[in-house]
Parts: sequence; C-alpha cells; structure tokens
Amino acid sequence: MDSLKESGQMLVYQLINPLIQLLIKLRVTPNMVTAFGLGLNLVATIIFIYGAEFSSRGDHSFVGWAGATILIAGLFDMIDGRLARMSNQANPYGALFDSVIDRYSEMIMFFGICYYFVSQDYFLSSIFAFIAMIGSLMVSYTRARAEGLGVECSVGLMQRPERILIIGISAMLCGILSSWTGGNFEVNVSWLPIPIFETIFIFSFPITLLAIFANVTAIRRLLYSKKELAAKSS
Repeated sequence: MDSLKESGQMLVYQLINPLIQLLIKLRVTPNMVTAFGLGLNLVATIIFIYGAEFSSRGDHSFVGWAGATILIAGLFDMIDGRLARMSNQANPYGALFDSVIDRYSEMIMFFGICYYFVSQDYFLSSIFAFIAMIGSLMVSYTRARAEGLGVECSVGLMQRPERILIIGISAMLCGILSSWTGGNFEVNVSWLPIPIFETIFIFSFPITLLAIFANVTAIRRLLYSKKELAAKSS
C-alpha cells in the first residue's frame, strides 16, 4: 500500500514539476500557494452554500462543482511543499504556516458540506459529515502532538490526501451521475422508512466511511504513541 502510494505521489510530482518550475521563475512563494489553496476551499464552501440556498433538493450539480474545486485545492496543497523543496525555501515557519492553513482549509470545507446537508434536509448525512470533520482534525492533531513528544506517528489510513480525494471524487461523481439518473432517484423497500439508496448517497456514503475510519485512525495513532512512549521511557 505504501509503495503504491509513493509511486502515485511521484507520478503526480512529475506532472506538476513544469508548473513548479514556472512558479519559481515567477517568484511565487510556497506560502502564497498555500494561501491560494485556502481561497479555493473557501470558493468550494461558497458553492456548497449557494447550492443549498438557491437550488432544489434534487439538483446536485453544485456538489459536483464544489468537488472539482476541492480537488484543485488539494493539488495546490501538494504544490506548496514541492515548491518549497525545489526552490530551497523550506523553513520551519513555512511548515507551520502550511499545517495551520491546511486545518483552516479543511474546517472551512466541512462547514460547507454540513451546511449543504442541513439545508437540503439530509440531516443524518450532516451528522456524519460533522463526525468526519472531528476525525480529520484529530488524525492531524494526534500526529502533530505525538511528533512533538518525539514519536513518528504516521500510521493508519485517512491522512489528508486520502480525505481530499474521497470527498472531491465522490462529490464530482454525485454531480455527474445526478445529471443522468436524476437527483431524486431512490431505491425503496416497503419495510424500511428510509430509501436504501438515493443519489446523494454517492457523496454521503463515502463521507460516512471517512467519519468512521478517520476516527479509527486517530485512536490507532493514540494507542501507537502510547506504546512508543512507553518503550522510550523503559
């Protein structure tokens, strides 16, 4: 799994290296790229809110556009670190700035998702989105706190790139498939009070999985750190 992830990361780096070389020539700093990524996540949130307020419940086109924006913002999240290394601008404050802005970006994005679900009466989905937000924050916080205590703690799934891919791709698929099947498409069984499938599930079900596995990862990191700290003190 790790080797596959590294291969995919190297492929992406090869694709974005020409863009990074251009940014170096234009004297664009990594912090500027990080701030631009934050702006894109804010745009995605605005799209979610606009779709919640001005579209019908069955119109998921805004979900798709927000997902595309989230994926582009995630690309810039990769560019800033690569740019810092290739331009010899890596420094401790830049790393701190990147981490803090990433947290703001993610919380802003989840706010938009929760707003959309609540406004469109997908109440249960909004709860799982909020739980996913908590898990996402704790995955990052647990690693940062453990590393502050001298423990390298990158175990588990649902790190930031995986979270962004899951949310962005599922949102785009929801928007695309909704235009084919209709936003109000449902599969029902007579003995259940809720549908076993409706179009929004293409977006909300992956977020539900994210809510579960992100929190599992945070707890796993906590237990792993306990073991490593105990080994250090013995």
